[in-house]
Order: sequence, then C-alpha cells, then structure tokens
Amino acid sequence: MDYIDYYKILDLKKDASTEDIKKAYRKLARKHHPDLNPNNEEANKKFQEINEANEVLSDPEKRKKYDKYGKDWQHADQLDAQEQQRRQYQSNSGAYSGGSSYSGGFGSDDFSDFFSSMFGGGGGRSSRNSPFKGQDYNADLQLDLLDAYTTHKQTLTINGKQVRITIPAGVENGQKIKLPGYGAPGVNNGPPGDLYIKFNISDDPKFKRKGNDIYIQEEVDLYTAVLGGEKIIETLNGKVKLKIPESTQPGTTLRLKGKGFPVYKKDNQFGDLYIKWQVKIPTNLNAEQKELFEKLSKF
Repeated sequence: MDYIDYYKILDLKKDASTEDIKKAYRKLARKHHPDLNPNNEEANKKFQEINEANEVLSDPEKRKKYDKYGKDWQHADQLDAQEQQRRQYQSNSGAYSGGSSYSGGFGSDDFSDFFSSMFGGGGGRSSRNSPFKGQDYNADLQLDLLDAYTTHKQTLTINGKQVRITIPAGVENGQKIKLPGYGAPGVNNGPPGDLYIKFNISDDPKFKRKGNDIYIQEEVDLYTAVLGGEKIIETLNGKVKLKIPESTQPGTTLRLKGKGFPVYKKDNQFGDLYIKWQVKIPTNLNAEQKELFEKLSKF
C-alpha cells in the first residue's frame, strides 16, 4: 500500500504534542464532517482520512510504531521480532567464528532451513519477503434514529473506492461492524486488511432510545385527562390510536409492547414503547370557566 502521511493529513509536525493532535483533529473533523458537506464525496473521504490519522497519532503506542515503520506500522511486532532474530543470528555467527570450521553437510538451502527451524523463520532473506495482512481501515458513519430503525443500504467511499453496504436495523450508537477484506492491500501478496465502521446515531428530538426501548412524552389536555378519551400519536412505524382512561394522572406511563426499536439481527423482535402523559393545564380562562373550576374545587 502507498505511504499515508498522517501528520500531513492533520497539518502537524512530527514533534506535535498530544494536545496539538487533539486540537487539529477537532478543527478538521468539524470542517469536513459529512453533516456539513452533504453529497460531497471528497469531504467524506477527507473526513475518513482525518479519523484514521487521529486514531493512530492519538494513541502513543500506535504512534511510536507508525513513526518507526511508516506504512508497515501495523506489522511492527513481526518486524521487531525479525530484527531480533537477525541480531541473534549475527551474534551466534560471531560467537562461532573463532572455533573449528565445518566443511561439509549443509548447502546454502540447508543452512537457511536450519536457522529457520531454530529462530522461527527469522534472519533469512525470506523473512523480509513474508506476506503481511494489509492495514485495517476505520470509518465513522452518521445516522439518524430513523435510519437505524430500518435495514437499508448505503454507499461509502473508502480509499477512493465505492463500497455498498447493508446496515441492519437496530444498530446502536458507537457500535462497530467489520467488513473483511475492505482494508488496504496486503504486503508481499498477503491478505487485505479489514474495514471497521463505527455508527454515530444522532439524538432524536422526540424519541429517546434506551437499548431497544423507546420513550416519548405526549401532552393530553386537562379535560381528557379527567373525563377520559382518545388520542392519536406518532410512533416510529406509524400512527396508533390510544384510549386515555378517566382520571389519568400527570406522569402516568403507558407501555406499548413491541412498538419500540428492532432487536439487532433478530427478525420480528422489537423493544417496547413507553408513553408518559403530560397533562396540559389550561391558561387564559374566562370568567365563566374560572367559576366552573371554583365550583369543582368545593366538591
């Protein structure tokens, strides 16, 4: 894969502090956020690059590996092990250089195989050509609550390529899914990396989600609360008519089973909908209405 300069993406120098990285990320993420750049594929691509750069540089351990190995930073552990094996081989070679020589038995291939068996394949030329899995990609996807309520398809631009994915109903805020093989190409014919997508679900002004349950507040006028009646309300999957019993108290909560959020990857399973009644007190009463309430207060 091509080298990606994470410092350049965040417009930083290599000696940038943790606070510098945080400030640069926040500034650029706001500028290129998909919500502020609808239908702008270039901004979407830039936003993903910014997230990827921040994920690496904001993590001290990942940043250390990246500074040392660049595009191969995800293979740092393997590369460190190979370097250690090479040094061990060189040390052993020096230790035996003053001893008696061995004149037969091993050809060059046998020699390589012998040390491979001792050091697990390190030290030889083949280790530098070993296949490595490609770098994983990370992307954030912004959804609103109604998007997360239904299974639907979306097209993402990942590293310049169009990727069409199916988003199952019921995904949660912060949840990640893995798309195997959609990361960077492998090194030396190794397998490609994977793509991890994190869902960021916006708060809804009316529907409040807690797990698979939904909570809403609905107003009911005083007269209906006292005398009883009916009201039509909106749910996530349509309107329902509800019966309101007489003498309904403020804060009374009604549960509608199965009218909540779909359970992730479980067909025909839903949470519940909880409706909290808010009794609306009438204002600007005329003289006759006030008199009626005064009469009622004496009972």
